[in-house]
Amino acid sequence: MNELHLETSPYLLQHANNPVFWKAWNSTSLAEAKKKNQLIIISIGYSACHWCHVMEHESFENEAVAAVMNAHFVNIKVDREERPDVDAVYMKAVQIMTGHGGWPLNIVALPDGRPVWGGTYFRKDEWTDTLEQLQKMYRLAPEKMVDYAKKLHQGIEAISIIQNDGSENSNQKLLLENLVAKWKKSFDWEFGGMARAPKFMMPNNYQFLLRYAHQNQDAELLEFVNLTLTKMGYGGIFDTVDGGFSRYSVDLKWHVPHFEKMLYDNGQLISLYSDTYKLTQNPLYKEIIEKSLDFIKKEWKTAEGGFFSALDADSLNDKNHLEEGAFYAWKIPQLKTILKDDFDLFRQVFNINSFGFWEEENYVLIQNQSLEAIAKLNQLTTAELKNKKKIWERLLYTEREKRPKPRLDDKCLTSWNAIMLKGYIDAYKALGNPEYLDIALENATFIIKKLWSNEGNLFHNFKNGKSTINGYLEDYCFVIAAFISLYEVTFEEKWLHDAKQLTDYALEHFYDEQQAFFRFTSDKDEALISVHFETEDNVIPASNSVMAKNLYQLSIYFDNSYYEKVAKQMLTILLPNIDYPSAYSNWLDLALTMSEQNKELAICGPNAKETNKISMGLYFPNVIIAGTEKPSHLPFLKDRFVEDKTLFYVCQNKTCQLPTEDFQEAVTQLFLK
Repeated sequence: MNELHLETSPYLLQHANNPVFWKAWNSTSLAEAKKKNQLIIISIGYSACHWCHVMEHESFENEAVAAVMNAHFVNIKVDREERPDVDAVYMKAVQIMTGHGGWPLNIVALPDGRPVWGGTYFRKDEWTDTLEQLQKMYRLAPEKMVDYAKKLHQGIEAISIIQNDGSENSNQKLLLENLVAKWKKSFDWEFGGMARAPKFMMPNNYQFLLRYAHQNQDAELLEFVNLTLTKMGYGGIFDTVDGGFSRYSVDLKWHVPHFEKMLYDNGQLISLYSDTYKLTQNPLYKEIIEKSLDFIKKEWKTAEGGFFSALDADSLNDKNHLEEGAFYAWKIPQLKTILKDDFDLFRQVFNINSFGFWEEENYVLIQNQSLEAIAKLNQLTTAELKNKKKIWERLLYTEREKRPKPRLDDKCLTSWNAIMLKGYIDAYKALGNPEYLDIALENATFIIKKLWSNEGNLFHNFKNGKSTINGYLEDYCFVIAAFISLYEVTFEEKWLHDAKQLTDYALEHFYDEQQAFFRFTSDKDEALISVHFETEDNVIPASNSVMAKNLYQLSIYFDNSYYEKVAKQMLTILLPNIDYPSAYSNWLDLALTMSEQNKELAICGPNAKETNKISMGLYFPNVIIAGTEKPSHLPFLKDRFVEDKTLFYVCQNKTCQLPTEDFQEAVTQLFLK
């Protein structure tokens, strides 16, 4: 065994028996490189990553490759999910060097950690040849490598700084119009999403586009969002048998995924489908929400109320070899045996044909027509076909459960748990199922008890009863957002005060006044080779964009002008830097929140919570909600409670209408421009 057997990360433990003398990322490992004056190999991946497994099998399990690595290098394995800070810095380096990034991420660095070479997946011979050349160069001409490392480090530092030209866009409405018009040119109007492969779901993109379409009565844009959500929900990337989404699709039609399922994707997609369901009442969206939350509760919910992180892309096939997608794919003889006389109808619904074919006689289930259309073709009612579909899925589920399951990543990450917590809250808002709120509250209690220390800081991880890594900005911003969401559905002010406490901690330990943004790592952590300010929204929104949203919302609840000032300053600096809108969708959403279209609703009185259940089911993303059933000291609600009356206050631009006791009148005011 190497040193990784001492770790708790499932990804690091996967490599514990490699012949490579792996070490974890820590001060001892880094000090050893300096002491021995050896180059460092930094290899970054995650437990559900298919190509990480391939490179491990081809190279890191190979004695000859290990001999090269062990002879001349300090070898460090990093779980990117546990150490997103390390991953972010070295990803920038590889993107500068190669023009692209991904995982596995492999870097060779000087003993001080500055990178000199890197890339993603490498075949065995290419990997060892390159390592030998780098070692030879470091022995014979180290000054060349030091010079290159210095220039590359300057490049990393340069792209880490957010440009502030001091300008302020006076017409944000026009800016957003132009960015959305530019964005529309890359839409795929056949299958939804962007017109390129691979296709990532990018839930935050569609949260913004949905909101923008709704607030601007853009019917075409709303149609596109619904097309995308429908095609994603038709399968392939969505597991119609047991719920949950895979990480991305390798093709244009959302068909063949990289089969890993990640908690953060599913949490965000639940929120997206919930919001869109409120607007459309599309029964497909409801089915997706319910199936996915059943899957998450069954496969990922822990006894302590937390959520596990992921399921692997790979599982054992019938030859007892790890194979990508083996758990999810079907062959025709199997389907005929399971479905018997219904096979021909099943074949039509799930495309057991050239459209649904994957590889080597394997099919991945995908719809491309509505059940209504297929029912009509087969002289069935839609209800009859829906019932058959449920029966088929139960049969397939029972059969599939006999297969070896994909490996589980059983660590709990604070940020991902908070994203899933918010997913449950948004599903509760849309569907009103009280179990969803119960699970959300259980998860919030887990975060408070297991992931929030007595010193005020959050931890990033939890496994085997222990939290070992200090929290990152992503942990704070998503927990704060989740606690605000809990307040919106419970009107329990405790959640707002908890959110404020975490916000004040983040301002003290993460905020950089000179840059006017939050660092990704706390000032209590050891510095890396470069400071990282996360500002680009990716598969998860940027921690700075989420933090700015939190600050703005809390500024209204607590009448805190400093929170508002920080949030506005962040947006003002960011907006002129936006070139491609898909990478800044959460910032664009914040621009809508800070626009004159935004409103606030205060519900005060003995029926506040009951009335709020009705308002929760409505889609008005431009409304910030507060409420109380008793006198409140929360600045936004102060002096608004009147005994024996339920009053509705609609406010806009710090000005409130006269209170009304008529909920419908308040709703009308909210929808008025």
